Amino acid sequence: MTLSHDLAGQGPSTVVLLHSGVCDRRMWDGQLPALADAGHRVVRCDLRGFGETPVDARHTHAEDVRDLLDHLGVDRAAVVGASFGGRVALEFAARHPGRVSALALLASGIPGMRPSEELRAWGDREDAMLDAGHLDAAVELNVDTWLGPEADEAARALVREMQRHAFEVQLAAPEEFGPVDPGVTPDELARIEVPALVAVGAHDVPDFRAVADRLDGLLPAARRIDLDWAGHLPALERPDETARLLVDFLAEVCAAARH
Repeated sequence: MTLSHDLAGQGPSTVVLLHSGVCDRRMWDGQLPALADAGHRVVRCDLRGFGETPVDARHTHAEDVRDLLDHLGVDRAAVVGASFGGRVALEFAARHPGRVSALALLASGIPGMRPSEELRAWGDREDAMLDAGHLDAAVELNVDTWLGPEADEAARALVREMQRHAFEVQLAAPEEFGPVDPGVTPDELARIEVPALVAVGAHDVPDFRAVADRLDGLLPAARRIDLDWAGHLPALERPDETARLLVDFLAEVCAAARH
């Protein structure tokens, strides 16, 4: 199965956008045009169980991304990942290092991430709402938790729509069709040598700030940026500023590759 996706722009470099776990590929509406206008071929996709991509088999998200790039004839790409999408980007880079030219990780997860006691309690609360059939309450819990103070009502409405749809798709899928953990180790992550932007928001939950600390020390070519205005989803909170951040980072990567 090929992941549902959009293509925009033309150019010698390809950029892949991987969404967070409360969103789908629509979260990149504010960045897709800017990246295409900057001369990149841009691919954004719905990972399995999100947006327009169903859950129809056991799967590994990183291998789904590889299969999509194979389908598109893309040998190497810069990969941008938000939260859960950042974890998938890291897994893909660890498993297929020759196919990644750069990483941009926004409030990224990390393979093997162990949630804090507070985040586990939050997850238990979400599970209880879903088990009781209180889908609206679970959606609002996610909207309130993951969007920072800069998010406007349009961003909140979009996250509400994307998260509800993800819940509906994933809850309806047979349990045996869930994702497979690729088992990427810290040693494998430490061998990811491509330029890596590690961005995290001052208003994000502590777990993801801790992940940024870890990635900053783990990835050999990491550059850490703290966004004093951002929560967990900067691409939706300040779309234009996030677009500039990505365009500037990728311009530096492309310029360095030419020298």
